[in-house]
Amino acid sequence: MSNRPHAASDVAYTLHHYGESPSQFLELVLPSLEHGEQPSGVAVVIHGGYWRATYGADLGLPLAADLAQHGWVAANLEYRRIDGDDPEDAGGWPATFEDVAAGIDALADLLPESYRELPVYAVGHSAGGHLAVWAAHRSEFDAGAVGAEPRVRLAGVVSQAGLLDLHLAHEMQLSDDAAGRLMGSTPVDAPEDWHHADPARLAPAPVDVVVLHPEADEDVPAAVAHSYCEAAAGAGASPRFRPVPGDHLALIDPESRAWKLTLRELARLAGLEEAERD
Repeated sequence: MSNRPHAASDVAYTLHHYGESPSQFLELVLPSLEHGEQPSGVAVVIHGGYWRATYGADLGLPLAADLAQHGWVAANLEYRRIDGDDPEDAGGWPATFEDVAAGIDALADLLPESYRELPVYAVGHSAGGHLAVWAAHRSEFDAGAVGAEPRVRLAGVVSQAGLLDLHLAHEMQLSDDAAGRLMGSTPVDAPEDWHHADPARLAPAPVDVVVLHPEADEDVPAAVAHSYCEAAAGAGASPRFRPVPGDHLALIDPESRAWKLTLRELARLAGLEEAERD
């Protein structure tokens, strides 16, 4: 991975490992700014793929590069995943969650000093949306719990077709019960673990969550997004749900309208003027 080319010609790209396993790394992409300009904020990109090793951070790098070209500091986060060939790089509960927490916390040391006070947001697609919203709850966890005591707290999340109701994903047996494979158990066997890992059970989030989802998504049915929003609303929150055009993968195409809506909603979270252009 260390020989990987720059994400784009007008952004600065660096690779950093936050652990010893091959998948414990993040790709930091800095915007090219005029002297005296500050970035819009920091955006952590968390890729999807049903938490499986078949899919990796290469899905998120084009998004991180585009974010940098729009004035954001972007961190493309990799993490240990399930169903891989290397047992020493295996994810699942709790390793995948520990990696997401550790990767985000690594920004406390990796960001240039002048950027360390910037708000940090997360953009997560599919399984990455699940992990991003989960990470937003870390400040609420009891000491000693997986992901507790964050060094870096998220200021908001944009979920792109996220698997935000883990229990429902298991009930629907989505992608050959990838949720069950992630947890290595069932909700009956390990109810506390499943509660701790499920954004729909943790709701409401302590920060604003934007839920983008194609209504005709065939990979992650929109019912999963609606279930999360209903759970959050029932707990007193008001997550912003927006249907987006295209299919499941349109959200990670930097040329698509769905990705442009992602940028707009991220800007809205950050309170930037461009967010008003709907």
